[in-house]
Order: sequence, then structure tokens, then C-alpha cells
Amino acid sequence: MAIYWQPIDDQIPASDRAAFQEALQHIEQPVYVIAQGGRQAVAQRGTLRSGCQAAPGEDALPLLAQVPPLPLGNLGDAGFKKAFGLRYAYVCGAMANGITSVEMVTAAGQAGMIGFFGAAGLSPHEVESAIDRLQAVSPAIPFGFNLIHSPNDMALERTIAELYLRRRVTRVSASAYLDLTPPLVYYRVKGIHARPDGTIVCPNKVVAKVSRMEVVRRFLAPPPEKHLSILVNEGVISDAEAALARQVPMADAVTAEADSGGHTDNRPALALLPTFLALRDAAMARHGFQRPIPVGLGGGIATPDAAAAAFAMGAAYILTGSVNQACREAGTCAAVRRMLAEAEQADVIMAPAADMFEMGVKVQVLKRGTMFAMRAAKLYDLYNRYAAFEELPPADRQFVETQLLRGSYAAAWEQTKTFFQERDPAQIDRARKDPKHMMALVFRSYLGQTSRWAVRGAADRQIDYQIWCGPAMGAFNAWTQGSFLAKPENRDVVTVAGNLLYGAAVLTRSQQLRYQGVDLPAHVGRIPPMALSQIGAYCPAFAARQ
Repeated sequence: MAIYWQPIDDQIPASDRAAFQEALQHIEQPVYVIAQGGRQAVAQRGTLRSGCQAAPGEDALPLLAQVPPLPLGNLGDAGFKKAFGLRYAYVCGAMANGITSVEMVTAAGQAGMIGFFGAAGLSPHEVESAIDRLQAVSPAIPFGFNLIHSPNDMALERTIAELYLRRRVTRVSASAYLDLTPPLVYYRVKGIHARPDGTIVCPNKVVAKVSRMEVVRRFLAPPPEKHLSILVNEGVISDAEAALARQVPMADAVTAEADSGGHTDNRPALALLPTFLALRDAAMARHGFQRPIPVGLGGGIATPDAAAAAFAMGAAYILTGSVNQACREAGTCAAVRRMLAEAEQADVIMAPAADMFEMGVKVQVLKRGTMFAMRAAKLYDLYNRYAAFEELPPADRQFVETQLLRGSYAAAWEQTKTFFQERDPAQIDRARKDPKHMMALVFRSYLGQTSRWAVRGAADRQIDYQIWCGPAMGAFNAWTQGSFLAKPENRDVVTVAGNLLYGAAVLTRSQQLRYQGVDLPAHVGRIPPMALSQIGAYCPAFAARQ
């Protein structure tokens, strides 16, 4: 059955490629592709009539394809946005040491997105200070905090979880978990209750960032019975809370973490997201949860193409990390932002992690401009080969003390001991009995300081900077080359997010036309980075909310 397009004013369809590009960019308007004089032409206003209706007028033309409006707020999962109070399905992931800063989280929230403050690596006092600032300046906007798995410091993990409960931080990003822990379960189920209609309400929302199937299965299931029993026996949750907890999943949403900066398993996004979606569907059927569990995608999201691909695969939202670290609001120094702006996709490498050093866990970091990865790998090799620092060959001992510790091993141990005297004195007692453990603590101290040197811009330690970074950073730099976003001083988190979302919407509409047989050159649908004011000219609804 033929369908005809008919103008509603004096609009004349255009057939040049620039007109197609312009029409696609006005994402809040439909696009009509029509046959005109043997050529494809495009228009954005008009009426459609089927061939079975009254005969079309003389100015009617056959319709070849059409795409509906695609406002930025339509990307992603509506349920996820509603649950977290968002306009856009966009998450600024938590980067440790406050790199995802109060300023970044505030900017994201004010723009209708959400950011999770990077609490990992900070003291409880520093985390509470950030809570004070966010709750004071941004009480009405969505925001969250990071809760990171701390297998070597469970007391700290519990302290942070209790802090969030006491200060009514109701959204957390749970990251780097190898297994569920009592502090995380405590945070999740404390205050759970049922409404009169039977709906179960979890006041505390958990967004789990996961890359392994065996771990995501645990977040897609109710809390483990062993943890609930521990919490009930401790008297911190009631029997009623435990009973309700058995009917809800551990996570409100799950982020499939592909090849990313920091803690990562370097998983390919094209394989990871569909697998997680299938596991989610199976878990929903098995447990009969009341609400669907949204699954988002992070790792490698740094271009409109990647964002469009994520949404096309069914991602409920996209999560960015490395690209945010290069923005002005990031809680890191200008030197690091410049280094990130020069990075290419191959300029990253895996290196031993400070928080899980003895376990052999690695993080992805920037390789270009720093020797951190090589030096961290050297320390891990020495730790594996020798039972005590004194057993190291003289040349290795000299290298560690002069190049890395910049002082004697004994002095480094005294500093490390002071740190653990406040955090976990049991580690000191263990180290006195086990010189290998003492060596691990000293090496971990160096590794931990390298990220803080990068944050504060310690000029004499630049060669040691630990800068968490994934290959997405190189993709972003390649896409922005030659544009205003090539300069780090022009990068801000909302402009980056707006470009990724807007570019994804334009690309999606261009692909929808191609699927309907419209012959478009490859460049049509791709756009260079734009200022927010330019994006707003094409998206009035987006501009009105900035």
C-alpha cells in the first residue's frame, strides 16, 4: 500500500546531502524521505496519507522512508531514569580519590544526569566532607557515592557503609566486588519495608559495576542467607528486614563494565552486554522480582558511535569514566588532564593494584608519560620471589629505596605503620611476625601514594603518576582532534555528555533511514563536537533544561 507525503505549508523538499544532514540533526522533529523527480528528497514537515484514502493532491509525493523524533531524553531505559530521578540515561562513573569530584557530580545532576562521587581511597572524614558539600549545595539533584570492595580492609568498607546509612546517602555505585560482603548487604537492606499494597521498598539503591558472570549473578539475586544471618545476629537488621530482603535483588541496576580504566577485566563490550542481559532475564524469571533490573554499559564509551552502539544493543544507560577525568571538574591536576588529552588508544597498560596487591589484581592505567606500570610490576615480581625485603639482591634494594621510596625501607615502614595504626592495627601485628606481609604493606603504600601524587600534581613525582585510564580516552581524543574539545581546558563534563548523547541520537536516526533503504553517504549522520549552545539550537528541549 503506497503512502504519500503532502506539504502543510510552502516547504520545498531538498535533495542535497547537506539537507539530509540538517534534517537528521533536528532530532526533535520527524524526517520524511520522499521520491521527487526520480531522486530522494527530505522534509521535516508534512502530512501522510495512505493510498486507500482519498486521492492525494497534486503536490503529494511518494514516501520512501521516515524516522520519528528522538529527543535525548528518550535514549535508554525509562524505568531506570524514573527510579533515579534522571532526565537522561547517562552516568558519570565513580573515579577514586575524589577524581569524580563534588563539582563534577553537581554539574551532572544539574544537567539531569547522575554522577557518583569517587570515595574510594579517601578517609571517612574526607568522604563525609563531600557528603556535607553535596547535600548542602545540591539537595534536590540526583547524586550518589562509591562503595568499593575492600578485601584487605573490611573495617573501612563497613565504616563507609555505615556512614552512608547515617548520612542518608541513598544511591551507591558498588565497584570492584569479587563477592558480596556483609557491609554491602547491610547498606542494601537496612530500612527495607513493604507498603500497604505489598510493594517492597528499598530506600538504599545499589548500582553494581561488574565485569564477571559469576559476580553479576550474585547482584541479580537476593542477598546471601549467610550475610543476612550475620546481620540479624549482630542486631543491625531485624527479622522483618531480612524476610523482605529475600524477595529483592542485591542491585537496582547493573553496569556491564567492559574494557575500562582502573579495575577492569578488559572485557569486550560487544560480548559482555548481551551476556549480562541474558543473565538478567534468567534471574528475573527465576526469582520473580517485582521490577525489571536495568543493565547499562560502561567501558569504551567515549564517542557518539560507541554511545549509539550501546543503546542499540539494549543498554539501559551509558556510563563514562576515563573521558570525565580529562574534564575541568575532575579532581585531578592540570598536568594529568594534559597527559590524558595526548593519549592514544594504545597508550594504556595493566599494572598491579594497590588495594589488592597480594591477590595479583591489576588496574588499567596510562602508560604514556609515566613509568608507574613498569615500577609497579617490578614490585609485584619482587614480592612474589622473596619472603622479606632483606632477601632482595642489593641492586634491587637500592632501586626500591632510592627510586621509589626515596628513603630507607625502615623509614618507609615507620610511615606505613603510622597509617595502619589508625586504620587497622592488626596489620602491624601481622607484619611484625611476617616480614613478607611487611614488605607487601610498604609496597602497597608506594602504590597508593602514586595516585595521590597524580591528583595533587606533585611535580617531582610525575614519572610515578598512577593515572587510571582505558582505551576510550584515545578514541575520544581521535574524535575531538581539530575541534574545540581537543584542548583540555575546554572540556567539561556536561559538554562531553551532551555531545555523546546528541551524536548518538543523530547516528541512530541516520541508521534507521539506511535500514529502510535510503542511500546515504557514510559521513551523513556523523557530527563533530559542538558547543552546548549549538546542540541546544537543534534540541530545544535539551537547551531549555541546561
